[in-house]
Amino acid sequence: MFRRHPLKSPAELRAMIPAGEATAAALALVRERLAVGATPLELDAAAEALIRERGGRPNFALVPGYGHTLCVSVGSDVVHGIPGDRALAPGDLVSIDGGAEIDGWNGDAAFTVVLPDPGRPEVVRARQALADATERALWAGIVRLATARHLNEVGEAIEASVEASGPYSIIEGYGGHGIGREMHEEPTVYNHAVRGRGPRVRPGLVVAIEPMVVAGGPDTFVRDDGWTVATSDGADGAHFEHSVAVHRDGIWVLTAPDGGAAGLAPFGVAPVPIP
Repeated sequence: MFRRHPLKSPAELRAMIPAGEATAAALALVRERLAVGATPLELDAAAEALIRERGGRPNFALVPGYGHTLCVSVGSDVVHGIPGDRALAPGDLVSIDGGAEIDGWNGDAAFTVVLPDPGRPEVVRARQALADATERALWAGIVRLATARHLNEVGEAIEASVEASGPYSIIEGYGGHGIGREMHEEPTVYNHAVRGRGPRVRPGLVVAIEPMVVAGGPDTFVRDDGWTVATSDGADGAHFEHSVAVHRDGIWVLTAPDGGAAGLAPFGVAPVPIP
């Protein structure tokens, strides 16, 4: 169960900016180094080093029982994959999730990439289509947050986007969350429509929005390592995430280097820096 925390004050929202920036920088570095032959453990070490250089701590490593900076999930492993030493292969669908804590405040973000494979262009196209659909769903949810009166509107927007993208499913039992002093706080951010409106969207709300979309059915199981969530039917999965702050003048994507400007622009929405 997530811990309950109040809405953040303007000063607290500003205090969350460094953690978001460090998270964004760490994931950008990992994206640069993602290549055939790289290992998840190498990527994990690079992300940790950057976060510590910025005066932060990898917040995933603070979760009891987990000792890594990143979650690295490949293929049918959708989320919470433990970094290992198996080299990434051509055509792999790789989801990276990570976060930083600075001065007691947290950031959390994720992205998915498909590694090139000239010998299997059809596989790469299908996996890239899934990744693109998941990323569109993320931005659709963030856009809805900008105008929503109640938080559950975000899930409605995510579900509608996924349904419009193709024959995909949203995995069951996993979603986004509040974020602040803890990496996982209330409220829950659903990735699909649910009964009830949810809490009001008000200045001071900070949430991590994170659609997890699969090419097959929505059922999953946890592997024997106790962490990795995989699809029951072996279908590919993708994951995108950003931490987003609502303030008196608009929204700001804390874990995007431009505050979310590029992702929001196709929707005609502009982020507003936290005053």
